[in-house]
Amino acid sequence: MTVSIDKLLGGDPRSIARAITAVENGADSASELMKAVFPNTGKALIVGITGSPGAGKSSLVDKLALFYREKGDRVGIICVDPTSPFSGGAILGDRIRMSTLGLDKNVFIRSMATRGNLGGLSRATVDAVAILDAAGFDKVIVETVGVGQDEVEIVKAADVSVVVLVPGMGDDIQAIKAGIMEIGDVFVINKADREGVLRTQKELEALLGLAHRPDFWNPPIVKTVATENKGIEELSAAIESYRAFQQAGDASLTRKQAIARWRLIELAQDRLLNELLGREGTEEKVKRLAEQVAAKETDLYSAAEELVGRTVSPSPATNSPRYINHLGIATRGIDQALAFWRDALGLENVHSETVEDQKVRVAMLPVGESRIELLEPTSDDSPISKFLEKRGEGIHHIAIEVGDIEAALAKLKARGTRLIDESPRVGAEGCLVAFIHPASTGGVLLELVQTK
Repeated sequence: MTVSIDKLLGGDPRSIARAITAVENGADSASELMKAVFPNTGKALIVGITGSPGAGKSSLVDKLALFYREKGDRVGIICVDPTSPFSGGAILGDRIRMSTLGLDKNVFIRSMATRGNLGGLSRATVDAVAILDAAGFDKVIVETVGVGQDEVEIVKAADVSVVVLVPGMGDDIQAIKAGIMEIGDVFVINKADREGVLRTQKELEALLGLAHRPDFWNPPIVKTVATENKGIEELSAAIESYRAFQQAGDASLTRKQAIARWRLIELAQDRLLNELLGREGTEEKVKRLAEQVAAKETDLYSAAEELVGRTVSPSPATNSPRYINHLGIATRGIDQALAFWRDALGLENVHSETVEDQKVRVAMLPVGESRIELLEPTSDDSPISKFLEKRGEGIHHIAIEVGDIEAALAKLKARGTRLIDESPRVGAEGCLVAFIHPASTGGVLLELVQTK
């Protein structure tokens, strides 16, 4: 499914819908799509509506959107609903409750399923908001699924967070438990024609008096009766007041930075997890590890470490090799060698030094968890000079990192392994090193390395 970026930026409803579907389904094109969308974002006001089920969030969204339309604004609405266990789609379908808005060509409504994601927000909600922002909508309203104590996630998508409470529903206790008092920028007591509204207001004021926001904003309390269109103008004014407060200080930038950090970490986690699960043999490994955990043959932490390809630092008792520390490459001149490894291949030379004891100059270039170590002799009697004279430039040795180099050497010596260094010496970067003779390794010069 191809999405025309030009049509999307022009506000074409079909292109907008296709773009949101692409990010919601995790299509291959979603990443490139969002890269194209990003430079065109940052213009819309994002309003998050959150609160307990039955608080009247949908009715409030409906009336607030109508108010914005009367002012001439284009309005985008994202309604995050519970997931259908059969279709995987959104159950409630807020278009039914917003039938009037659905006929307006300047209003775009999209119901999104949580798909098991906690926090009241679909995982693709923030991307959907960005798409509507780029498409030229002046206001974007995000209504959460209304799951009570997970509503704090709304702050990750909204410029202004509106918390909706209702008299007589024990929302004051829920608010404390959910952490909503800290994230609400505007509080709404909806269904204010009910008995107990004054008590709810006093309790809310008392709770707000206990909460101290880092930006020193005092959240306003607005009473509404959404079904009768009462208090909507006051709600809009309260939202604009916080927006003005943000723009007058650093609050807006701080929130945007927090959102960016969260999104960066979330995307990185998704990419790494997908990469891990996509590796050949991962499913079989997961099944095997799960069976071992269930049978108490291993613990979850050790299983997770094995799954991601890392092990805990070895103890002196077992002293299993950690990983390949580096590959040593003999060269007649490091500067000439860097013309390929650094300039052509793009590796970074992070460390250079001369190791007087070994009469060699080294340069370290990381590759993943390992490194390339370029070796240049500093004298004619250097071991590297002798290697170059006999074999020419190329791989000189493989270095494996161990936890306790002395214990590793003792174990090898006890097995009759031929050692070049029976005791460790100081090598590059202050590490302890020792070489194993090629006669015992099948012709490979092996170096053991113990880092600091």
